[in-house]
Amino acid sequence: MYDAATMLTVSELLACLADLESDRVERTQSVSDTDKFSEAICAFANDLPGHRAPGYLIIGANDRGVPTGLTVTDTLLQQLAAIRSSGNVQPLPALAVSKFALPGGEVAVVEVTPSDLPPVRYKGRIHVRVGPRKAIASEQEERILTDRRTASAQTVDALPMTGATLDDLSLGLFAAYRQGVVSADVIADNHRTIEEQLASLRFFDLRRGCPTLAGVLLFGKRPRHHLPGAYVQFLRLPGAALTERPVDQAEISGDLHQVVRELDVRVRGNIRTGLVPVSALQEDSVSDYPEVALRELLLNAVMHRDYRSTTPVRFYWFADHLEIQSPGGLYGEVTPETLTQRSSYRNPVVAEAMKALGFVNRYGYGIQRAEAALAKNGNPPLEWVIDDRVVLVRVHRRAPLQSTTP
Repeated sequence: MYDAATMLTVSELLACLADLESDRVERTQSVSDTDKFSEAICAFANDLPGHRAPGYLIIGANDRGVPTGLTVTDTLLQQLAAIRSSGNVQPLPALAVSKFALPGGEVAVVEVTPSDLPPVRYKGRIHVRVGPRKAIASEQEERILTDRRTASAQTVDALPMTGATLDDLSLGLFAAYRQGVVSADVIADNHRTIEEQLASLRFFDLRRGCPTLAGVLLFGKRPRHHLPGAYVQFLRLPGAALTERPVDQAEISGDLHQVVRELDVRVRGNIRTGLVPVSALQEDSVSDYPEVALRELLLNAVMHRDYRSTTPVRFYWFADHLEIQSPGGLYGEVTPETLTQRSSYRNPVVAEAMKALGFVNRYGYGIQRAEAALAKNGNPPLEWVIDDRVVLVRVHRRAPLQSTTP
């Protein structure tokens, strides 16, 4: 795995500006061409030449490497940093953004770390560096990137499921998914086998001839046959104790599309609405839980859980609160103190798929969205219980409503 270096020094930046033939540097005078910025980031993340060293997008310099007198604003820096969380570049690249003051003006620099999970796509296309210019990857170049990722797979969801075969996948489901993540002209020009098509999106391991964990989870006909813990245990209880007899229960399983759809049904079916007074003559309709908050927390649990565990995600709905428990504990740089400020992905291939399927709107903001929705609805703050094995969140019901309807 590549370890990201610190951002450039001024002397290193000047050397990059002067090296007009480098395939690790792109200069641009534009301050608003998000497509151009994203294509460059995608190409550096793919690192087709195999430098295993960062690439640099420099905004505020011309093709000769001369600063253009730009004043770098906070808005520009935020726009550049937001490229990572927008979800249009997949899988998520590692990047850092900085501002430098040079004699001829300021420049903004985006440092892009080579991806451990190539090929990286921007809006369905794989961009690479060919000498000092960008290009769309050829099929052969895409194979090179796919083989490189297979050889260095570090995350659990990219690892091969050696007990599974191509017959264990629903290829129709994959074809529908592919149309949403791969550009139509790329699909039309495709001459690859179905195994190669799956592998290019990290759902198949060509060397071992079997699906990856993510492939089984997203398109498996029977995911639990290979991943025993890949389901959600749902209980609806009449009181506040787990010892009471459930009034409803289910094991929500199947491919990830089925699981998310069933969770949506359970959430909508169990939320209750009622009236609260807003004035002497007016009442307003509210819910005991905001739907968006529960959805974000459940998707977070499904996306970040450890699928090596045989323990399911647990979704327990009590009379006065509900609990969502995800196996695996926190991951990477995330700590209990930075839970809402940092994002580390145990399952980046799964995260990419959930964004492509529309389940996730923007990376790194799920918990914040849940907290904001709960506060607006009048619910108490979230309560977290975290150790090295599980992450549990308690969501407390808002104050009892005057009247409720199921």
